[in-house]
Amino acid sequence: MRKTFIMALCGMCITSAYAQKQYQLTSPDGNLTTTIVTGDTLSYDIFYKNTEVMHRSPLYITLENGENWGINSKIRKVKKGVVNEMVSSPFYRSSEIENHYNEIVLEFSKKWKVEFRAYNDGIAYRFVNENNKPFNIKSETVEYRFDGNDRAYVPYVNRGKNGDFESQFMNSFENTYSESKVSQVNPDRLAFLPLIVQTKNNIKVCITESDLENYPGLYLLGGNTGSLKGVHAEYPSKVEQGGHNKLQMLVKDRENYIAKIEGKRSLPWRIAVVSDDDKNIAATNLSYLLGAPSRVDDTSWIKPGKVAWEWWNDWNLDGVDFKTGVNNDTYKAYIDFASKNGIEYVILDEGWAVNLQADLMQVVKDIDIKELVDYGAERNVGIILWAGYHAFNRDMENVCRHYSQLGVKGFKVDFMDRDDQEMTDFNYRAAAMCAKYKMLLDLHGTSKPVGLNRTYPNVLNFEGVHGLEQMKWSPSSVDQVKYDVMIPFLRQVAGPMDYTQGAMRNATKSNYYPCNSEPMSQGTRCRQLALYIVLDSPFNMLCDSPSNYMREQECTDFISAVPTVWDETRIIKAKMGKYIVTARRSDDTWYVGGINDWDAIELDLDLSFIQNVKSKKAEMFTDGVNAHRAARDYKKCDARISADGKLKVSLAPGGGFVVKID
Repeated sequence: MRKTFIMALCGMCITSAYAQKQYQLTSPDGNLTTTIVTGDTLSYDIFYKNTEVMHRSPLYITLENGENWGINSKIRKVKKGVVNEMVSSPFYRSSEIENHYNEIVLEFSKKWKVEFRAYNDGIAYRFVNENNKPFNIKSETVEYRFDGNDRAYVPYVNRGKNGDFESQFMNSFENTYSESKVSQVNPDRLAFLPLIVQTKNNIKVCITESDLENYPGLYLLGGNTGSLKGVHAEYPSKVEQGGHNKLQMLVKDRENYIAKIEGKRSLPWRIAVVSDDDKNIAATNLSYLLGAPSRVDDTSWIKPGKVAWEWWNDWNLDGVDFKTGVNNDTYKAYIDFASKNGIEYVILDEGWAVNLQADLMQVVKDIDIKELVDYGAERNVGIILWAGYHAFNRDMENVCRHYSQLGVKGFKVDFMDRDDQEMTDFNYRAAAMCAKYKMLLDLHGTSKPVGLNRTYPNVLNFEGVHGLEQMKWSPSSVDQVKYDVMIPFLRQVAGPMDYTQGAMRNATKSNYYPCNSEPMSQGTRCRQLALYIVLDSPFNMLCDSPSNYMREQECTDFISAVPTVWDETRIIKAKMGKYIVTARRSDDTWYVGGINDWDAIELDLDLSFIQNVKSKKAEMFTDGVNAHRAARDYKKCDARISADGKLKVSLAPGGGFVVKID
């Protein structure tokens, strides 16, 4: 039987030829279209402004019992809808964000369905299980088919033993980006998300995922074609304690399935952010919007802020009359610095708990946590504790109960270094437990945020980024400056980043070198200031030594004043890999910050969107005239904003600038 249906929603139409049916879904602005095809194999494509950017690509799930969702499947019911609302987004880049999409839900049986959404900046889909009975998913086919000559910008895993493919699943999700044709993406090396494909029409497709609760993370592999194929780590069947200071659980064997499904639930959203304007890629909120809504009813106790951090600067204080290190005298000095400069927190990073015991109840003799908590409380500074994954996981509730009673404000949990189902489940369990005891959580040594910061807003930050810590040991061949102008369009698409900016020792391309005890940044001083505006980071480290900050009080005053959450964020000028300029508003004060690559550049900015901008006070930090030689060189001055809101700024190689307007 041949049937034709006509739907009113955005030109949606459904036609069928024999067993094959097609369902078209278009974004609210009409620029993005996907055609979903059912029949032999469920598939979809993506068109942007009538140009095909992704060829028809398959999606289906294979269960352990041999059943397939998406192969030879028949449609049972079709639903369509439009959503246009504002979503509250506390502790994010804007206090509320627009959630506007067209939707189609294809129900194939009483057991499962597929939901597609078309936003103005992307296409997303997910499978939904309607079956109450437990079962295992053997594999999920996720594929993105492009032209082989399209360009790919890929973060490969940075670990793995030669010849041992499985070993790649143990990685820290930190690497710079490799550029190649899609057909030349390494077929033997896992690529983690987000990654970008740029078509011959200069349309970018940023691939990521969201709502990754209790399900393994997605990797992609090349294959000497135009296709990027999904890979998931199988479920661990045997793990052993080991790794960094015996704080990790190393997978020794795996099951023959990727996920255990206990009952009704949705699976992760697969997201393709699409635009021919780089600003739109950097500005997307899809990862946050597609995360599950908040499960924390009362968020009044959640206090974002900045953190004085000791590990990066190796506990190096000078001009004091005690030996610095992991001891109370050192941490009291950090607390004094934080209190004097309005910094909300001090972290005790690795070293406060007895080494090699994976027991957070065993504290080294030179640390008295209660004394530090009380000392900080008297000075309006909260204490955060670092915790290795296994030490935290093995005794999670007892640890959270005990330290919350002492007055500790939260944990920075590190060295998960996996995203199989067991580990993604840990991330959500840890978030829920910390919320129960009103504690903040910073997930270090982990993968991308995947909307978890919406579901549990007490999870303020995530690593999974090649951050400034890499400059303690990376050779000059590692181009961190280039990486910095890539991540707003890639890693940051997935959510906030524990990048840990704020270096006061700054180096040019020619005089940078790695130094573990007195590290430096690549690029200028103003670049470090600008990163507090360009990067999303509600829980933001000051990486350098208090001694260095006190010698640079003018810059420290600026950093101390910069908010970490915002009422509004705009990307006002951007070109991936070259430069980005971001404007953020807190109450009536605007901060504008920009960074560039190693090529000096002049940028003409239009700030006319700021009401009465000409009449406002504008304070500016720019690269100094000699910043190309001495990267610490900067100039503080009043910004010269014209009557029509125009501002010209000059950036040195690896440079930056900031403007505060109030």
